[in-house]
Amino acid sequence: MSSVVNFFEGIALYVLFIARFFAQLFRRPFEWLETGRQMYEIGAKSVLIVGVAGLAIGMVLAMQTSSTLARFGGQGLLPSMIAVAVLREIGPIITALVVSGRVGAGIGAELGAMRVTEQIDAMEVAALNPFHYLVVTRVLACMLMLPILTVYANFLALLGGFFVLRIEQNMSLKLYFDSALRFLNLRTVLPALGKTAVFGFIIGSMACYLGYNTSGGTTGVGRSAMIAVVLATVLTIVADVVLVKFTIMLFG
Repeated sequence: MSSVVNFFEGIALYVLFIARFFAQLFRRPFEWLETGRQMYEIGAKSVLIVGVAGLAIGMVLAMQTSSTLARFGGQGLLPSMIAVAVLREIGPIITALVVSGRVGAGIGAELGAMRVTEQIDAMEVAALNPFHYLVVTRVLACMLMLPILTVYANFLALLGGFFVLRIEQNMSLKLYFDSALRFLNLRTVLPALGKTAVFGFIIGSMACYLGYNTSGGTTGVGRSAMIAVVLATVLTIVADVVLVKFTIMLFG
């Protein structure tokens, strides 16, 4: 019974945490420098791992589906299939999961360490607003950088698919991209890109919530980092299911 109460209490506290974020999102002074620094930490330092993941996705997708489509004489549709699969679903969700593992743990551990070493308490005593400086900037940076990282991962995934088809079928770059972009338009690309901002909000807010409310010393810091990754990953997947259904209802 106590575990059920703790579960719903945690949900309520997280909702209040989110409400506090939106209440302070447009409050002055705007921490532009800290937001920019967090965008660099989240974006620039994730470029390598996101790029490797994106390239691998495109190559594996091309290799796995090439022989299957060949059975039905549909190899000419392979670039289009890769583009639609990557841009509408695989690229956004894989990018979010990769960033969740790296950024979620980092933010959770960083804020958790600041909490247990009483740095956040010291900021409050000094009449500063640690929530605005530490939480709002990090969540906002996640929301801004996830779409950019997704575009980068999508491009490398398409490039990875081209490398495979170049080797296996000697397909030209122009033919590949003409075929890949044949069935794409703004109605298919923008909703998929827009939902990555939601993924960024989930990752950033969950990591900040757990890190900001860490207790239990150094053990609590490690626990916050681990739980931040797990919950951010699970919530991202659940949100993806809901958002896919929502975008299909709106855009077909």
